[in-house]
Amino acid sequence: MRRILALLALVALAAPAAAAAQSADPVPSLRGRAAMVDARTKFFGRANVDRRTGAVRRGRVILSWFGVSSFAMAIDGRVVLLDAWVPRGRTSGYVPTSPAEVARLHPRAIFIGHAHFDHAADATPIALATGARLVGTGEHCADLRTRIPGRRARCVAAIPAGAAPGTLRRVQVLPGIEVTALEHVHSAQTPADGRNEPVPLVPSDNAERFPPRPQDAAALERHLGDAMGGAVLYRFRVGGFSLVWNDSVGPLVDTAPGVLRVLRRLAPVDVQVGAIQGFNQFSNGLRDPRTYMEALRPRTFVPNHHDDWFPPTLSMPAANYLPYLRRQLARIPAARRPTLRFLRDRQDYVSPDLLTFRTARRD
Repeated sequence: MRRILALLALVALAAPAAAAAQSADPVPSLRGRAAMVDARTKFFGRANVDRRTGAVRRGRVILSWFGVSSFAMAIDGRVVLLDAWVPRGRTSGYVPTSPAEVARLHPRAIFIGHAHFDHAADATPIALATGARLVGTGEHCADLRTRIPGRRARCVAAIPAGAAPGTLRRVQVLPGIEVTALEHVHSAQTPADGRNEPVPLVPSDNAERFPPRPQDAAALERHLGDAMGGAVLYRFRVGGFSLVWNDSVGPLVDTAPGVLRVLRRLAPVDVQVGAIQGFNQFSNGLRDPRTYMEALRPRTFVPNHHDDWFPPTLSMPAANYLPYLRRQLARIPAARRPTLRFLRDRQDYVSPDLLTFRTARRD
């Protein structure tokens, strides 16, 4: 834990230099429909993509994970991103894609949970390359639109600047799809409550097995100081199907119990794609992810933010979290316990078959 706190102190000191260097981020170049078709086929599956037009099959919600909490999602045929960062800088090639390939998906929108580097470092270049709208808080918009000088990405403030945790807003960004945004709380460490086993960090050797290229290390350094700008949870509803995605998990029991009451208003949901790694794992284990599940009552739970995105100091392989997560799930009464659909790095990156769900719409 001391190593993590020391690293975070260095990140804070690096923030001014990182902000000044953001202009070096490249905007990916796009090369027509064929590249889009290939990218969509890779991320959403051959059976779901028209090889002539690139249109994605309707009546499905399809997600492909590309590291930390970033997903490409096709929801009833509309392509969006949930966060936008391909992990690199501590490693290279660990995730089998690139920002340029993600841009070739031609997303309509990029939903930002929060704007730390491991969630939004690639968002502005992809938005500028594709015309996608960024969606987040007022603070996110003010930050992300100016990250590349001389270029302003479009941005929708789903949550107004300065909003308090518990603020709930409907946002109109995808025709025919209901999107609700909730300001919640970022991960933070609170005193141990004595009822939950801590989750220690077990470093891997992935930084040595997948050594970073100089350009990837430079890209990471530019963004280490990116500001959070608020934490947003999103619920998507279409055709009788509902999905919640959150890229951070706050200690609501200790700091914002009112947010739990708001989460219960969004319940039940078919799928929750929720963060499980957080600073509170060192004190209260995976208690906080469990409290989100208990409030939202998902039928299926899919973890995110649990892969080895910053080895060896801030992350570890996903499999290390599995026994702790199972023990927390066992504490939820069986009638309300979600089915676990676990994701492992690296094998489950960009694997759409794992996360394809039918909506109520007929094909």
